[in-house]
Amino acid sequence: MREVAILGVGMTKFGISSKTNLEMFTEASLDAIKESNIEPGDIQALFLGNCLGDFEEAQAHMGPFAHSELGLPVDAPATRFESACATATVAIRHAALLVGAGVYDVVLAGGTERAAKMGTPLATRTFAMACQSQYEASAGLTFPGVFAMAAHMYASRHNIPLAELKKHMAEVSVKNHYHGSLNPKAHFQKKIDVETVLSGIMVADPLQLFDCCPFSDGAAAVVISTAEKAKDLIKNPIYIAGMGQASAGPLYVQRDLTRIIARESSVKQAYSEAGIGPEDVDVVELHDCFTIAEILAIEALGFYDYGKGYPAATKGETTFKGKVVVNPSGGLKAKGHPIGATGAAQVYEIVKQLRGECDERQVEGARIGLVDTLGGDFGTVCNIILRSR
Repeated sequence: MREVAILGVGMTKFGISSKTNLEMFTEASLDAIKESNIEPGDIQALFLGNCLGDFEEAQAHMGPFAHSELGLPVDAPATRFESACATATVAIRHAALLVGAGVYDVVLAGGTERAAKMGTPLATRTFAMACQSQYEASAGLTFPGVFAMAAHMYASRHNIPLAELKKHMAEVSVKNHYHGSLNPKAHFQKKIDVETVLSGIMVADPLQLFDCCPFSDGAAAVVISTAEKAKDLIKNPIYIAGMGQASAGPLYVQRDLTRIIARESSVKQAYSEAGIGPEDVDVVELHDCFTIAEILAIEALGFYDYGKGYPAATKGETTFKGKVVVNPSGGLKAKGHPIGATGAAQVYEIVKQLRGECDERQVEGARIGLVDTLGGDFGTVCNIILRSR
């Protein structure tokens, strides 16, 4: 396998957009192409992530239309990916694998989504399609319900009073909103406090409004090439050191919602390929769709033992100058969550961090970064480890 690098990255502002999916993806992609010091004609394949374009704007088969908007060569195939919230990360992983295998030298990958434009009722209904439809969705289960159950199970399994866990979860939200306030591309850029979280409306007990990420519009893209080619094109390529992806079945097969088996398997693959452990990671962009999700993730990724990660945000261990900086972008919680674009936005942030380009939210001395994206109700996890030279 050839060594693989990221040349350039691009990302729209997340939030509520008047642009179409294709317009947003074109904006992000042209920024990534410009950063890469290449032309659209140099791209040999396009991997586009999008989950709900057919519901959002009656537009399926989006890959070739994005291909046309960008002016890519006709012999550069365009393929649409769907893996729920892990969509763009899976697209990027496949792009990197094909570059590493020698099939292509330069590939564009990323994602786009207009979730906010759908409105809450339709977005909630369509997001829930990533649950198992026969037994879970038909019972009325949505993702807030899934993670609410996970919070109750976590509190019970580790003998933590639920009220105590809720306060620590609130600190996760406060921390990520603070990080988001430093990110000009974040959906939410306003600091909040614990009382704001704990006084919010109840969504799915014990999850309140500020425990939940927003529906967002946005797009992000990355250009991937061989490491050899990257050295000739840009001064500071970021290298893909390791990747992993794993799958699990519906919740009634997984049973223990405090141990996300797909994440444990996926990150083990990534650590092994990169030749590192969690202690080597300086910064991580992980899937905090709900505050309890960040707690589950920092344990499964190996930063904390199981049942020990819940007070990390309260202790300041997951912010700047802490044990490991978690979601300096603001995460899904504050940066936003346009599901088909989320993984590419995580890669965007880690690349910028490793280049030292994040201004007020820069993680000092960051050399190794981890991307963690969860798709559906724990059914898909994809991890990417990036490093600077």
